[in-house]
This record gives sequence, structure tokens and C-alpha cells, in this order.
Amino acid sequence: MKKLDNFTNCLDVLKKADFEMAYDNEIYRTGVIGQFCLTFELAWKVLQAILRIHGAEEAGTGSPREILQLGYRFGFVEDSAVWLAMLKKHNTAAHLYNEDEIDEMILLIRDSFLPALLGLENTLREKLREVGEDQE
Repeated sequence: MKKLDNFTNCLDVLKKADFEMAYDNEIYRTGVIGQFCLTFELAWKVLQAILRIHGAEEAGTGSPREILQLGYRFGFVEDSAVWLAMLKKHNTAAHLYNEDEIDEMILLIRDSFLPALLGLENTLREKLREVGEDQE
């Protein structure tokens, strides 16, 4: 599935981030945050697509928040609090000007968001296998 492949490719780039370098290099920090935002955007969209494959009619339309909540209800998303925090940070990432807020964002990406995104990738692959979808 192309959407899942796109999400996985973006996630692979984020996994390679050197979070130590992100503390000292403004351009690198901006890149990590930008890559997180892109990865998050692809995550909720592929979640929506796979929920629809699983028959969740409510996933036909909806905001990212609604899709994440639906994913939680269907057992695709494990920790709704992390995902809602991720959504909030994604929505405010373009307006981070304070160094402390940027540092907090980098830590959240490393310690909370990246593990949740990796878990979602595994879950979505499993959910596709359950319905016999071709993953190529």
C-alpha cells in the first residue's frame, strides 16, 4: 500500500535523527521537527485508509483528532494521550520560537512520539495482513 510505504519511508528518516546533534544545531532541530510533522501527517492518513479497509465507515471523513480517536476505539492506537499530544504539538510546531519549547518538542519526539509512531507502523502492517491486503 503506497500510503503505508510513504509513512514508513518518512518514519525511517526520523528514526535516523541524531537527537544529540539537535540540541546544538538550529537547522538540524528544525529538520527533526519538520520530519516529525511530515511523518505525523502521513501516519494519521494511512491510519484512516486502513481503518476504512477494516470497515470503519466513520473513517471515510474526519479530522485528524477524529481519526486518532477512532483508531484508539478500534485498537489500532495504543495510547490516546500520546497521540493527542502529538496532534497538538504537530499543530503548533510552526509557531515554536522559544528555545525551551523547541527543546521540549525534541525530547517529546525522541521519547514519546517516535516510539508511538513505530508501534503504529507495526500495528498497521499487522492489520493489513489480517485482511489479506497486498503490501507491495
